[in-house]
Amino acid sequence: MKNTVLGFLGLFLWSSAIGQALGDQYGKDVKSIEAIIDAYYEVISGSSKDPWQFERDKFLHSANAVIIRLDDQGNAEYHSLEQEYIPMLLHPRENLYEIELKREVRHLGNIAQVWSAFEIRTDREKPSNNRGLNSIQLHFEKGRWYIDSWTVQMESANNALVQEFLDQK
Repeated sequence: MKNTVLGFLGLFLWSSAIGQALGDQYGKDVKSIEAIIDAYYEVISGSSKDPWQFERDKFLHSANAVIIRLDDQGNAEYHSLEQEYIPMLLHPRENLYEIELKREVRHLGNIAQVWSAFEIRTDREKPSNNRGLNSIQLHFEKGRWYIDSWTVQMESANNALVQEFLDQK
């Protein structure tokens, strides 16, 4: 019994130390809505030579974060953050830069809704027509922001949602 209690105590202290270390390393990323959304785009973007930033990405999200992708017909594909990582782990990283085009934030109390239009590029300096719109939900708890979910829909010939968002004043 004593060994079990000591084992749980050790696990608790170890996980607390790891959590503190991540907070020290990535704490600035979650202090404001602007910071966490900027960090979100930094995590996903990079060259084929850059390592994926799984640890930082996980720190930005709440434990049960949900990712939703909508197709042109509005059909939703739901998955967890961990499921998002599987294709990344199975294939070599390619140059990918998500460049934010416009952001709108609505913040009330401890919740926030962020609309963010983006463009996907394979070369940071060359614009593309591959654009999408993120709807990102966040909450503030224990002195920091968390991403709880994000829903994304890509622009297509049948759906000019990004252009409509960019044209709004």
